[in-house]
Amino acid sequence: MTFYLDWRASVSLLGTIVKYLALTMLVPLIVAVVYGDDIWVFGASLMIALVAGIALERLDPDPDIGPTEALLLVSLAWFGAAAVGAVPYLVAGYGTESTIGLDPSSTGALLGSAINALFESMSGFTTTGATVLGSISVEDHSHAIMLWRQLTQWLGGMGIIVLMIAILPELAVNGAELMQSEAPGPELQKLTPRIAETARALWLIYFGFTLLLIAILYGLHLTGMAPKMNLYNAVAHGFSTLPTGGFSTKADSIAAFSGIVQWVFIPFMVIAGVNFALFWQVVHGEWRALADNPEFRTYAGAIAVLIAVLSVVLARGAAPPLEIGGVTTGLTENTIRQAAFQVGSLLNSTGYATADFAQWDPHAQLVVMFAMFIGGSAGSTGGGIKIIRWLVVIKSLRRELYTTLHPSAVEPVRLGGRIVDEDAIRGIVVFTMLYILLFFIAAVFLSLDSARIGYELSVLEALSASLATLGNIGPGFGSLGPFGSYLDFSPISKCVMIFLMWVGRLEIVPVLALFVGGLADRD
Repeated sequence: MTFYLDWRASVSLLGTIVKYLALTMLVPLIVAVVYGDDIWVFGASLMIALVAGIALERLDPDPDIGPTEALLLVSLAWFGAAAVGAVPYLVAGYGTESTIGLDPSSTGALLGSAINALFESMSGFTTTGATVLGSISVEDHSHAIMLWRQLTQWLGGMGIIVLMIAILPELAVNGAELMQSEAPGPELQKLTPRIAETARALWLIYFGFTLLLIAILYGLHLTGMAPKMNLYNAVAHGFSTLPTGGFSTKADSIAAFSGIVQWVFIPFMVIAGVNFALFWQVVHGEWRALADNPEFRTYAGAIAVLIAVLSVVLARGAAPPLEIGGVTTGLTENTIRQAAFQVGSLLNSTGYATADFAQWDPHAQLVVMFAMFIGGSAGSTGGGIKIIRWLVVIKSLRRELYTTLHPSAVEPVRLGGRIVDEDAIRGIVVFTMLYILLFFIAAVFLSLDSARIGYELSVLEALSASLATLGNIGPGFGSLGPFGSYLDFSPISKCVMIFLMWVGRLEIVPVLALFVGGLADRD
């Protein structure tokens, strides 16, 4: 069978996307003008990205894409966005310098710096929240650079393709195929008759929650209850909370702010892990949409149970010392808040922190790592495997056990009273197996490559690095904890983690399908 792919059409539309992404740099450019720093950085970066986008756009004046080209476009769009996002870091020339011990002007050092910049940008757009900004403190970067870092997460949260479908009529023609390839979860829920209207509806809900969080945070500042949460920090953290991103303008993440601010973040992190289509239904009068949805009930139940378990584990924490990673032993408000915050942050891959859970005892770390594996809901901005997939896998396992005892029984898998299609079940099982397989392979590679360069990396750290990047979670354990950095990994390991963040955000199958499907057709 002949495998045909009109790559020019996909790359041309990629140019359109890059062109419009370039215009988003006007936001940090305005901030640069206000604060008087890095003005030329964003002026130059905007022009570089704009020219690149226009050049790519001219490859095909009248692009027409099918399902295969849609897969290629979605995959290229996310990598292209990361490349665009890396430009300001490279132009600024600080914060992403290579640490491989070479002369700063050498080719190897420049390549290492470019990889660091791409890592930071890919981490931003895929809402991973892992960082390599370790050469200087996060708080020593300019306001414009830091806001761009936050903005990349907000742009990537609801989806770059979803955003472009909402504003570009040429993409809306193939919008359903594009959104299905990008959508987080096994099923795209169409909210309106036209896919462009669905995209706009999702972004409107996303924007509304972001605006609400910013207003609450800044309101606390105006009342004197959150002195550090000025307008800049409120906007910056609004940009990284709803996309479950986790980047912060503070080196201590959310631990830098008061307890009441931490409590405010918790419900918004939970909201970010909910299927946004359910909020649309509630707004349109379907008041029981949340309560009747089995995925939401499981998601809420998992959060409640894990908070209770982690609270008890932390309350019984080892002593001495009484203070373990910022949590005082005993069932106090502080302990419950820390447990609620970390579960709310890590279960749906936000990655914020109010305590260094990498320093907690092994039992608490086990609970935290279990939360990382669960993931948010389909149709949310959360990462990970997703609740709905776990539900289908568990129900499928139960069916297999039942039919083993009753071979003649016909037992469909039901979810919320609906029978789940067998093709959907196979797709979910394949994705879950690919996810776990890729997770272990990457962890082994990161461990071996770190040993090669003499970088001490424990088994737990290697596993957490693989899980944190593939699941778009961000922080890991040990030196990769919430206040740590990925800077000391080799350039090769960073490239592997860039790949993991990329395929993790696209949920593996669309990217691998381009390679495996093409090879199969040629055979």
